[in-house]
Amino acid sequence: MDRPKRRRALKMQLPEIYISTDIETDGPIPGPNSMLSFASAAFQADKTMLSTFSANLTLLPGAKGDPKTMEWWAQNQAAWDASRKDLQDPAKAMADYVNWIKSLPGRPVFVAYPAGFDFLFVYWYLIKFAGESPFSFSALDIKSYAAAMLKVPYREAVKRNMPKSWFDDVPHTHVALDDAIEQGRMFCNMLALNRK
Repeated sequence: MDRPKRRRALKMQLPEIYISTDIETDGPIPGPNSMLSFASAAFQADKTMLSTFSANLTLLPGAKGDPKTMEWWAQNQAAWDASRKDLQDPAKAMADYVNWIKSLPGRPVFVAYPAGFDFLFVYWYLIKFAGESPFSFSALDIKSYAAAMLKVPYREAVKRNMPKSWFDDVPHTHVALDDAIEQGRMFCNMLALNRK
């Protein structure tokens, strides 16, 4: 077996690391709007949290906040203030993020709720500022996973319809790191139940 094939075979033997990620933005799409902050918590399948990464970002040049989104932020001042501290340039933050992901002892799986929104921004920022995505171009959506487990239509797979046992007693604050940890613990609870 040649060296690249051997390297790929060894990599496939590594466990999956579930990188629960939450973002905060000032609008619905990257480019016209900015990702204000993002955070990831890396979990093993047994709910062991290996480490975390978080960054608050400077705004994109020429981007501006979406009026409806900014109305929401006006009602969530503490979360807004948390996202505007210790700002980093996106190029540095995304390069550091790629290095953090690559340092983890397994194959990274992007996990979010909803993945369609969070991954859109993270992937765009990764490609634009770091030139690569360690996640390739795929993400695991917790809501879709819940719909499959509950055997209900996707639109019925909302948190109020999910078993209380899936949730740990951790806060949902709209601060990216808090929410990444919260949803990561929830996903690991779901994963454990589904694998029984």
